[in-house]
Amino acid sequence: MVFDIGETLVRDDRYWAAWADWLDIPHHTLSALVGAVVARGLDNAEAIRLLRPGIDIAAEYAAREAAGRGEYLDETDLYPDVRPALTSLRALGVRVVIAGNQTERAGELLRALDLPADLVVMSGEWGVAKPSPEFFARVLKVADAAPHETLYVGDHPANDVFPARAASLRTAHLRRGPWGHLWADEPDVVAAADWRVNSLIDLLDLVDES
Repeated sequence: MVFDIGETLVRDDRYWAAWADWLDIPHHTLSALVGAVVARGLDNAEAIRLLRPGIDIAAEYAAREAAGRGEYLDETDLYPDVRPALTSLRALGVRVVIAGNQTERAGELLRALDLPADLVVMSGEWGVAKPSPEFFARVLKVADAAPHETLYVGDHPANDVFPARAASLRTAHLRRGPWGHLWADEPDVVAAADWRVNSLIDLLDLVDES
């Protein structure tokens, strides 16, 4: 099983709150704009560009890191079902891979949490991001299994479910976070997902089924 990161394993509220604080705007303003741009099919970074037209996001990211206000993750950022579910999956003999659209720094932080996973890798380390077919080609390489034996688990239909299915992986849509709830009952999402789950613990039943 291969897992998305943001709003699948890790809550995104700290990430966006840190950006809001850096830009000196209310948390709710940025969160609402992120929801609006993603619902319109745009990249979530467009929310920052709406607030600061012409901003160089990479330069601002570097400035945050230099100022000691960069990315941060700790145990409280994990959803409570993450460790129990991943631990149980590995005990059942499932290879667990974590692969999502995150920076190299996020990869360092996530690996420092010592999650029960065989591999943790970020798009920033691969140089290719979802929903690119190349991302899922790499997922299959590190999964070390055939496409029909590999399940990609994520909350975002356009980044997770649709491209994973196009790459012939099995898919599980997680009803979690804003995107997991927003599109959960859309007919194309229902049709594309092999399974729809409300918790990572539900994945244990899929192993039992197989």
